[in-house]
Amino acid sequence: MNDAMPQWWLAVVGDTLIWARLVVLETGIAEVLDSDGGTLRYDDETAARMALLDAEFRAFDGLDEDDAAMLGFDLDDIEPPQGDDTEALLPQMVLKLGASH
Repeated sequence: MNDAMPQWWLAVVGDTLIWARLVVLETGIAEVLDSDGGTLRYDDETAARMALLDAEFRAFDGLDEDDAAMLGFDLDDIEPPQGDDTEALLPQMVLKLGASH
């Protein structure tokens, strides 16, 4: 298995947060897991990042509190999906903002 750390990206549409996971394989091919469970493949990390940016996704690790507030959530309340496989991640890939527990 590739030991590269996944890069989490997010987009906010209305009151819904949508995650995407970018992983760069040892071969240099980049794969993006989308919220529907599909895997999009790109020739390299740059192409994958450009596609995510074109789809109005933002890198989670680049957000600060002000960015999060503009997007409609508190950075301390959000964390990327966690799980060992797509089946575990998929239910966490779409999050309704403002839902209290």
